[in-house]
Amino acid sequence: MIAPFFKYGLFGDDVSLVVAFITGIGFGFFLERGGFNSAKKLAAQFYFTDLTVFKVMFTAIITAMVGLYYLSVIGFVDLSLVYLTPTFLLPQVVGGLLLGFGFVIGGYCPGTSCVAVATGRIDAMVYLGGIMFGILVFGEVFPLVSNFYLSTPMGQITLPQLTGLPYGLLVFLVVLMALGGFVGAEWVEKKMASKKAGASL
Repeated sequence: MIAPFFKYGLFGDDVSLVVAFITGIGFGFFLERGGFNSAKKLAAQFYFTDLTVFKVMFTAIITAMVGLYYLSVIGFVDLSLVYLTPTFLLPQVVGGLLLGFGFVIGGYCPGTSCVAVATGRIDAMVYLGGIMFGILVFGEVFPLVSNFYLSTPMGQITLPQLTGLPYGLLVFLVVLMALGGFVGAEWVEKKMASKKAGASL
């Protein structure tokens, strides 16, 4: 047998919920230790003064991508069994923009707001309350926007399928892009820090 374990029936729904709970606790712990429970730190990326969020999230993306790729190469993971969220291009672009605006205004994304709530931050409690209210409103108006919500369907598509590039080459290109992003982020942070220092003189 090869992973994913749940798909192969190595454990059922009950165990999967326990695994998800433990994974979530671990993820939240590391977010908090990285300072991602601070709205100021999170919002700083939009002002290019602290791009830690960008660097951490890009690191997580390439780690998962490279890990899954090599696990599939050695035969441990069958990528066809890994669940992919179906793509609905236009509504997901609009949703991404709305989330981005909310991130800039409130200083949190949904995950980091939960971390901040766990550490007792009042602003995060207000933010999470807004998320819950938004979910409730969306549920009520869904029949009115369902056609848009399900528009421009592309199915469970991957970048190799979309571009026609081999999986390995695409992974290599994304890693190169990440390395370039890290170098660029360091340069921008130093640039902004020097500008701030000059303005304070």
